[in-house]
Amino acid sequence: MSSVLVSTGDEGVTLTAQAASRLLERGDGDAALLYLALLRRRGSVPPRSLAGELRWDRARIEGAEGVLRELGLIAPAAADLPPEPAEERPAYGQADVADRLEGSGEFRRLTAEVERKLGKKLTVPDVGVLLGLNDYLGLPADVIYLLVCHCAERVRRRYGPGRRPGMKQIEREGYAWARMGIDNQGAAAEYLRQYARRQERVPQYMRVLGLGERIPSASEEKYLTAWQEMGFPPETVALAYDKTVLKCHELKWPYINGILKRWHEAGLHTPEEAEAGDGRKAPAKSAGGRGAWEYV
Repeated sequence: MSSVLVSTGDEGVTLTAQAASRLLERGDGDAALLYLALLRRRGSVPPRSLAGELRWDRARIEGAEGVLRELGLIAPAAADLPPEPAEERPAYGQADVADRLEGSGEFRRLTAEVERKLGKKLTVPDVGVLLGLNDYLGLPADVIYLLVCHCAERVRRRYGPGRRPGMKQIEREGYAWARMGIDNQGAAAEYLRQYARRQERVPQYMRVLGLGERIPSASEEKYLTAWQEMGFPPETVALAYDKTVLKCHELKWPYINGILKRWHEAGLHTPEEAEAGDGRKAPAKSAGGRGAWEYV
């Protein structure tokens, strides 16, 4: 297969004749530019991570990436979801931040409001996180501010007044919101309402687990949130806890979760449904030949 060497200063990238032909026939300048940028990086980075370097917003780089996938010049996408920040995050430098602050009054106001909320002056990398949420993920400024307030309230509730979330935490939550399709003020408000309702019920779940009035850890909160989203009231969680203690002689979160996931898959959510559903199960044979109920 013939190829063409493209010079990039003191570097060089090799563009095959077949790739050049496909790009020329398509006539898409953004796709060609993105492809050259990928070749320059030797294919070592995901396409969307180049958004900052190319100074493109999310829609533009996704469009160019889509064309390259159609042309067969990069591998098909595994899923049409925003990636995790650690996996793929555009790098925004001082020039990118300065350009946006100078050119967008809305972004300047967002940055100022976030600084007031967090009680500190944002560094260039900090503002780069906000720029990524806005420019790459496509979250509007008002949604980003609600996101920051949400993160600040979570940290205050867990660690007390005076503690503030870090920008990495805000970025992770922003990617989570993007994955859930929370990209407008209405969707954000509805999510925050549901979150508040779940938080109001957390003490009930902690009490039935024998954990008293303490605040759950981050990992524990994930379990409690998942169980609420699956539709389990505290009473059913109490039943799963009882079965766990009988089997394991202690609280084991993964074990309880396994019981609840099975009940959820079987459509059993109330204590009565769960008890009746277990009563219909065929007993497993124990070593002595007698029936023994298994929950693992």
